[in-house]
Amino acid sequence: MLETALADAGYPERVLVACSGGPDSLALAAAAAYFARRGHVHGHPISVGAVVVDHQLQPGSAEVARAAAAALRELGLAPVEIRTVTVAATGMGPEAAAREARHAALDAAADDAGAQAILLGHTLDDQAEQVLLGLARGSGTRSLAGMRPARGRLLRPFLGLRRAETLEICAAEDLDPWHDPSNADPAFARSRTRVEVLPMLEEKLGPGVAESLARTAAILQADADYLDAVANDTYLTLKTYDGGDLGLPEDELRALPAALRFRVIAKAAAEVGGQQPSHQRLLAAEDLLRRRGSAGPVQLPGGVSVYRLSLAQLQAAGQAAGQPSDQAPGHPAEGGPAAGGVPREAARCGKLVFRPHKRPQD
Repeated sequence: MLETALADAGYPERVLVACSGGPDSLALAAAAAYFARRGHVHGHPISVGAVVVDHQLQPGSAEVARAAAAALRELGLAPVEIRTVTVAATGMGPEAAAREARHAALDAAADDAGAQAILLGHTLDDQAEQVLLGLARGSGTRSLAGMRPARGRLLRPFLGLRRAETLEICAAEDLDPWHDPSNADPAFARSRTRVEVLPMLEEKLGPGVAESLARTAAILQADADYLDAVANDTYLTLKTYDGGDLGLPEDELRALPAALRFRVIAKAAAEVGGQQPSHQRLLAAEDLLRRRGSAGPVQLPGGVSVYRLSLAQLQAAGQAAGQPSDQAPGHPAEGGPAAGGVPREAARCGKLVFRPHKRPQD
């Protein structure tokens, strides 16, 4: 699995293993150490180091990090470093905040080491849990697609491996992994899913539930990639700018299938600095197209307001600016420039406008 992942990534010459000292990442480190000792993968040179991130969230975390680093050095990985992070108290929840801090530390370590790949030890069980959590939250296709085998320089070679198999690797390599007590803490939704929900499903529905959930993620990843590509092409043909405001023509937006329309709206929000909107917020923005209720604004996460401008309002604004009545702001005549967008004909419909609460230049 690791050999295939490295080949698919273009045979990175410098690799870092992210290791907590737990069985999954320690087993991955042992597999990576095999290639480090050989010095190549399919004839392509490789060197392997490791990073241990100490989140400082549990008593004795520094000792756990030191023990993990010692085990990694004994495997022959070099260099091995410990990065200590402070997990900020944010509105995103403790698990998400810890993940953000960890990924920032891993990115910094990879930059310093000149590494082209960071190996993460997520397993098939982690993928199944991710899909279940997405289902419970009512998330969309992108969330249900779970974790990617490769995302940028992050590689997850063990997504096809069961957690029990990583324990077997550790035993075969005479490694003594650390077992994170938070993995069994019912205070965390992921822990409840791991300890209670998934075993119950396996008991009631029969074996193979985890594999089926992981297979679902793989199928949805392909679907989501296709829809995202089509939505991105569509978005680039529709977007226009008027000052710092981004606009989308309502008639053409309304005519899109819902799966594309929601993605185009989300892309517009992201371009002006927003975050991924929830399904409820996307529905609220779509209500503007349906002309249900007011013309807005609808507030989207990340400090973005979206509202509807009618054709009459656009034409009035154009006349006030001294433009011909058939040319409205944000919709330049064919052949004219559209800052950040595509030249479009004069406006023949209203538009949705996305405005950041704070301008980028501010």
